[in-house]
Amino acid sequence: MAASRDSQTSLICFCLGSGVCLLPLFAYLSFLIESLWNDHYIYLIGSYVIACNAIIAGVYIQNKDTYNNGVRAGFLGICFGTGLLISLSDTSWVHFGWYITALAFFHWSEYYTTAVTNPKALSLESYLLDHSREYKLAALASWTEFTIEWFIFPSLKQIRYVSLIGLLLVIGGEFLRKLSMVTANTNFNHYVQHTKQAGHSLVTHGVYKFFRHPSYVGWFYWSIGTQLVLCNPICLAGYTAVSWRFFKERIFEEEMYLLNFFGEEYIDYQRKVGTGLPFIKGFRAQV
Repeated sequence: MAASRDSQTSLICFCLGSGVCLLPLFAYLSFLIESLWNDHYIYLIGSYVIACNAIIAGVYIQNKDTYNNGVRAGFLGICFGTGLLISLSDTSWVHFGWYITALAFFHWSEYYTTAVTNPKALSLESYLLDHSREYKLAALASWTEFTIEWFIFPSLKQIRYVSLIGLLLVIGGEFLRKLSMVTANTNFNHYVQHTKQAGHSLVTHGVYKFFRHPSYVGWFYWSIGTQLVLCNPICLAGYTAVSWRFFKERIFEEEMYLLNFFGEEYIDYQRKVGTGLPFIKGFRAQV
């Protein structure tokens, strides 16, 4: 029941925040408001953000956990809606809008999908907003590179076919990751499990027939896609190398425990199905 409430709170607050993208629609209802939007859209967006926070506080402040959930979902919704506004604008930052939209949806949907499929593993950390210091630095690096190159080489950020390829990778990677979470259901967890939980079973059906680690495959190509969307050549190389190394180490560690949990059943699964990531074999038991 609590998980259902958490998912509902997250969805409502995300939609509330996303409503920022509707401001131009209301602004164009009259000439006066249209003029206000064209001249002071930053103030209008800022006012909407303040209003959203006031609403979330007014409704959820009595329960600290629910309020913290609502604030995060509302923040991601505002980022998602703002990203849509930028995406639909007549500026050279359109591709950055695509990126912000994808980034916000990824983090919100991580929490929401967990709330729906595996509520026992749900926490505020399921938003992955505090994933790691390295993750935050990587995001900051991509924003910095985009901004600097936009100033120095603005045409570099307007290579539409590169951004479209990136967008396809982002959408495909997002879909694959969430499909893997839904398929694994209660067997999915954001953290490597060191002890076998009651009811934990080996998932080999659905998308797991094609990849041993489809959620990592989806995240890997999603991360690469974000840098193609931004046309960030430096971060594209960096993200590819760092993400590959991260998932190589993660899979190696995770499969040590999976072999301990499932023994011959997992060894047989390894023989039939690859990890899904290039040149990553995973942990192999010594025979």
